[in-house]
Amino acid sequence: MRLGGPLIQKYENPDQWVAAVRALGYRAAYCPVGMDVPEDSIRAYSSAAAKADIVIAEVGAWSNPLGPDIATRTAALEKCKKALALADAIGARCCVNIAGSRGSKWDGPDERDLTAETFGLIVDSVRDIIDSVRPKRTFYTLEPMPWMYPDSAQAYLDLLKAIDRKAFAVHFDPVNLICSPQRYFGNSEIIRDFTARLGPHIKSCHAKDILLQDRLTAHLDEVRPGCGKLDYRTYLAEIAKLPGDIPVMLEHLPSAEEYAAAANHIRQIAKMEGLDL
Repeated sequence: MRLGGPLIQKYENPDQWVAAVRALGYRAAYCPVGMDVPEDSIRAYSSAAAKADIVIAEVGAWSNPLGPDIATRTAALEKCKKALALADAIGARCCVNIAGSRGSKWDGPDERDLTAETFGLIVDSVRDIIDSVRPKRTFYTLEPMPWMYPDSAQAYLDLLKAIDRKAFAVHFDPVNLICSPQRYFGNSEIIRDFTARLGPHIKSCHAKDILLQDRLTAHLDEVRPGCGKLDYRTYLAEIAKLPGDIPVMLEHLPSAEEYAAAANHIRQIAKMEGLDL
């Protein structure tokens, strides 16, 4: 298991990037280059990561392959294919996106998203992405979401079976699976169930937290790790059991100070559990 997160510090070459990652005490990092950089730059960063023992956790392909118009869908699919190709070239553990929404907001809810028809569209889009790129050493994954597939361990298992591609794997973000008070208070079991059923397929994870507010009707807010109810003792212990030295990646925080506080909280939990990060 390896902790990582975004870099606030700017860098201009692989040596500066390695120094920035090490300065934060991370052993994993997000992809350090964009999709349109020259091949020699990709090779240079890949080599630097390997020499420094830094795992490149994921390449983000954030877009909407199920968008409401053909232009949106076409552009999203092209972006996903470029991101997957970059992940394969640079040696990232995975390329990650959400499945997409049928609605106007790329990551927002729509009444059609949790339907059999949309499940079929997801299967078709993921197969198209994987079959177009045919990655040899990375995987295409879907981040779980509260209002689109995969929204549970069972939905992810169903997608793995239906997509039926060796290059399709699992991204784990337990906070995104918590969409009710029942799941909020039962998140320890959700974590254990997800890792038990999908563990060998998990390639990268996100680290954040969630807080149920005490006002009607139900309000769940994403917060910094340590400021919510996510059972980090269970989360880290379960991830540590998995094969592959899984990256656990911080995200969505507004400042370097917030990232430092989040990393400190996770490291404290790991130390109490006798786990290496």
